[in-house]
Amino acid sequence: MLCVTHSSTDPYFNLAAEEYVLKNFTDDCFMLWRNDNTIVVGKHQNTLAEVNLDYIKEKKISVVRRLSGGGAVFHDLGNLNFTFIMNGHEGHLVDFRKYTLPVIEVLKNLSVDAEFQGRNDLTINGKKFSGNAEHVYKKRVLHHGTLLFSSLMEDLHLALRVNPLKYKSKAVKSIRSRVTNIKDHLQQDMDVIQFRDMILDHIMDIYPDSKAYTFSDEDIRNINNLREEKYLTWEWNFGYSPKYNFEKSFITNGGFIQVHLNVSGGVIQSAKIYGDFFNKLDISVVEEILNGSRHDREELLDKFESIRFSDYFHNITAEEFTDGMF
Repeated sequence: MLCVTHSSTDPYFNLAAEEYVLKNFTDDCFMLWRNDNTIVVGKHQNTLAEVNLDYIKEKKISVVRRLSGGGAVFHDLGNLNFTFIMNGHEGHLVDFRKYTLPVIEVLKNLSVDAEFQGRNDLTINGKKFSGNAEHVYKKRVLHHGTLLFSSLMEDLHLALRVNPLKYKSKAVKSIRSRVTNIKDHLQQDMDVIQFRDMILDHIMDIYPDSKAYTFSDEDIRNINNLREEKYLTWEWNFGYSPKYNFEKSFITNGGFIQVHLNVSGGVIQSAKIYGDFFNKLDISVVEEILNGSRHDREELLDKFESIRFSDYFHNITAEEFTDGMF
């Protein structure tokens, strides 16, 4: 087994690295890695319905979609991520207990009573510290999980706090759980890097064929190409979202507004606007601008520059209106 070590905390590079290793290596692999402040959404989720856009914009929190299913999770440098990429036989690839067992063994050695619970979680005293997900590619499985070690819980909760009434779709919704940090249950002082090294040592003990591997210059070039072409793009992180209907009512300086959107692939297919605002020109022009536009703040603001917004919404700015659509 190759134990891949790298120091990148760039979420787009790290998610690209997983896909690159999954699809281009033939060896079994294990990786430990960390992301700077990031929300990682599951492959089948509506990104806008999982993130608190105002909060992540204020805190400069990244958003990236991963290959595997499941719910959205918050990463910071107090969170450690582990990845197994293993060869296997069709029908016997998915095994959440197998790939989480080494983590439980390390914690048991630290006198922490961790256990596997539900479909894919690890808990301590009933509180979740690890969520896990898997993705199968041909005869290889990618299993990855989070390990909350010393994460900032306020950021975790606020970044993922979204009004569930805005979005109606068949997208997979995240289930929020009571969470805890591993560090709070340790009897000895330890930081996340020491904990990382302890897990790595344990993996190399239980897999006798393990050897350290560092990405080559060619590996890094290929991963960066995938980062740029896929993981950094709006099309992957937002546009890949399943179809959804968006409904929101909000109060502005110019009156009450209600917006209804039908969205597919992150692009608005139809839009209707209602309210008690005053206007000089027919708002169907604004609805036509919305049709075919990305459900994206920056793009909408750019398109609204083509009209004199006050003609359609008296005493309402384009910025105020656009903010209400998220």
